[in-house]
Amino acid sequence: MYLILKSLKDGKKYTGYTKDLPSRFEAHQKGQVQSTKNRRPFELIYFEGCKNQQDATKREKYLKTYYGKMFLGNRLKSYFTG
Repeated sequence: MYLILKSLKDGKKYTGYTKDLPSRFEAHQKGQVQSTKNRRPFELIYFEGCKNQQDATKREKYLKTYYGKMFLGNRLKSYFTG
């Protein structure tokens, strides 16, 4: 599963993948993830199910590219504009 979190502290997004979304989200919220511990709290703004870890990592890499960010911007347009 691929996920995007938005920091309510600085407004920046975190992207990643996980096998267990509830546990991973909780770890981010509790500050147990080194890369995000100083950016809490978070809001889950997007997730996608993937067939396996290989598919999730490919999707993550794509969504971190320029075109992937454009895709997400269009996909989440109503979220970002209110």
